[in-house]
Amino acid sequence: MPSEEDGGPQPPHAGPTGGGRTPTAMESHEETRTNPLSSTGGAGGKDSPAAGRAHPHRPADAKRTPRPGAEDRTLGRPGATPRTPSRRLTAPEASRSNAVHPGAWWLWALGLATAASRTNNPLLLGLLVGVAGYVVAARKTDAPWARSYTAFIKIGLFVVGVRLAFNLVLGSPIPGSHTLFTLPELPLPDWAKGIRIGGRVTAEGMLFALYDGARLATLLICVGAANALANPARLLKSLPGALYEAGVAVVVAMTFAPNMVADVVRLRTARRLRGRPTGGIKAIAQIGLPVLEGALERSVAVAASMDARGYGRTAQVPAPVRLTTTVLTLGGLLGVCAGTYGLLASEGAGYGLPVLAGGVLASLAGLRLGGRRQIRTRYRPDRWGIRSWLVAGSGAAVAALMLWAGTYAPEALTLGVVPLTAPGLPLWPALSLLAGLLPAFVAPVPPKESQ
Repeated sequence: MPSEEDGGPQPPHAGPTGGGRTPTAMESHEETRTNPLSSTGGAGGKDSPAAGRAHPHRPADAKRTPRPGAEDRTLGRPGATPRTPSRRLTAPEASRSNAVHPGAWWLWALGLATAASRTNNPLLLGLLVGVAGYVVAARKTDAPWARSYTAFIKIGLFVVGVRLAFNLVLGSPIPGSHTLFTLPELPLPDWAKGIRIGGRVTAEGMLFALYDGARLATLLICVGAANALANPARLLKSLPGALYEAGVAVVVAMTFAPNMVADVVRLRTARRLRGRPTGGIKAIAQIGLPVLEGALERSVAVAASMDARGYGRTAQVPAPVRLTTTVLTLGGLLGVCAGTYGLLASEGAGYGLPVLAGGVLASLAGLRLGGRRQIRTRYRPDRWGIRSWLVAGSGAAVAALMLWAGTYAPEALTLGVVPLTAPGLPLWPALSLLAGLLPAFVAPVPPKESQ
C-alpha cells in the first residue's frame, strides 16, 4: 500500500521534478517562483514547446503544420488572397466621393458622336459602336436608366431600315449602273419633277443609303451610351443656377409618365381583385377618372412642396447685369448652333470649331451671371475630379483626332459608291478611336447592386 508521502498511485507520466513521484506543494511553489513561465505557468517556459523542447505528446521529428485558414486570417479574413501591387492600379469601386461627374459622360459621348459625324466608313462606325458598347458594358450600373442602351441600339437599326426603305420607294440621286431590280413607277405631275416613287433600284444607291443610315445610327448609339452611364437626376442637379427652374420642370415632367403607369397598374389590380373587368372602353373610362384625380392631387402636393422650398424666388439684380446675361446667353447659344452646323457640314470644318468654342464660352459666361439671381444652396454637389477630366478628355481627344484625320486621309473617311469599292480600315484613324476606351479603365467600378 503506498504511503501518504508518495501521494498515492502515480500517473502514467512522471511529474516535472522527475524521480517518478508527484511534487509536493512546497516543491511546486518553489519551481513556480524560480521559473514563473514554466509549462504550468504559461507558454514560453523552458518546458513548453515554444522553448525548443519536444512536446510530450508529439514525436521529436514531427513538424508542426499550420491549421487550415491560419495564414488567411493574417490578411483579415479566411480564404483571402495576398494583394499584389498590380491590384492597386485598377479602378476603385464607385462611391459618392469618387463617382464620375454625369457631365463628363455626356462630353465623352458627344466626342464620339462628333467623330461619327465626320465619316461614313462602316468599319470606323462599327469600331465606334464597339468602343461605346465596351465602356457601357464595363461601367454601367443596375439602375433603370442604364437599360436604355439596348433601346438605342434597336432605334439605330430601325433608322437604318427606314433609310433603306426610303431609298427603295423614293429612289436615290446617286447614279448607278448596277441595277438590282425595278419597281413599278408612279407617274407624278410636272410640278413634282425631281421626285419619283418606284423605278430602278441600284446597288450604288442602296450602298449610299446604308452608309448614311449607319452614320445616323452611330450618332444615336453614342447618345444612348451617355444616357446609360449618366445619372439623369444628378445631371439635372448639376445644372447651373440660371437653369434651376428648367431643371425642376424637367424632373417633374420625367416623373409624370412613371407615376401614371403605376396608378393604372394599381387600379387594374384592384378591379381584378374585385372581379370587375379591366379591358374595354367602359373599364378604361372608369380607370381614367381615378388616374386623373390622382395626378391632380399629386400636382397640388408638388406645387406646395416647391413653394415651401422657395421655388421661383430670385434675388434683386441690376438691369445692366440682366441685359448682359441675356445677350451672352442668346449669343452663345446661336454660336453653339452655328459651330455645330459647321462641324457637321463637310465644308465648315475651318470655322466650325472656333465658332463653337466662342459660343460655349459666351454661354457659360451668361449662365454664370444668370446664377446670381438664385438665392438657393446646393446640397452635396458632384465633384469634378481627375477621373472626370480623363473621361471627358478621352471623348475630346477622339473628336480632335478624327477632325485632324480629315485633313490627311479624307478618302478613307468619306467613301464613294461610284464605282463600287470595298471599304478599307485606315490605321491611324482607327487607332485614334481607341482613345475612347479610356473610361473603361479609369472610371470607378460600379457596385453590384445600385443603391
